[in-house]
Amino acid sequence: MSSASSSLSDALRAVLLDPLEATALQVHGRTKAAVLVALYVDGDDLRTVFTRRRHDLRSHAGEISFPGGRRDEDEDDLRVTALREAEEEIGLPREEVRIVGALTPTPTVATSYAVYPFVGLIEPGRTWTPSAGEVEEVLELRLSDLRAAHSLRRLLHRGIPFRSEVYSVGEGLVIWGATARIVGDLLARVDPLLAGATA
Repeated sequence: MSSASSSLSDALRAVLLDPLEATALQVHGRTKAAVLVALYVDGDDLRTVFTRRRHDLRSHAGEISFPGGRRDEDEDDLRVTALREAEEEIGLPREEVRIVGALTPTPTVATSYAVYPFVGLIEPGRTWTPSAGEVEEVLELRLSDLRAAHSLRRLLHRGIPFRSEVYSVGEGLVIWGATARIVGDLLARVDPLLAGATA
């Protein structure tokens, strides 16, 4: 790992939660799950990796989310869950991810999951292998573009209107719900680092 990459790891560790402390936090939700917030350097910015789920799935069809899912019974460490799910969903080998911290865990309202996000550094220029049964496409978005895409919007979910923080990232592509809360936490923690890099 280069010294620049090592200094980024140190800077991220300083603003992120410790993974073990984050997993000890109690969150409302019947089922524990974990997601991987994979970051890589893109000039003076960082990019993060999302999946867009297939439109024909029974749950969360067409939604944009971080790679992740529910914890398997034999997994004592939620970081293992996040890495396994990322490998299954987008073909990211777990040994090529350096976990540098965690974000605030968040509940999902409709499905009653307690979602634990872990932040990992990866190298740029990957070729993804999306899971044919789950993932429509892999999205690599700049944090600066996510920041600019933020708004408060009235949404309709299962016939119920509600207002939500969203990130509109393309034609018909909207990040909302638990994923939007995770993105907001990520930007709040990482923005000072990016401001320092571009100053």
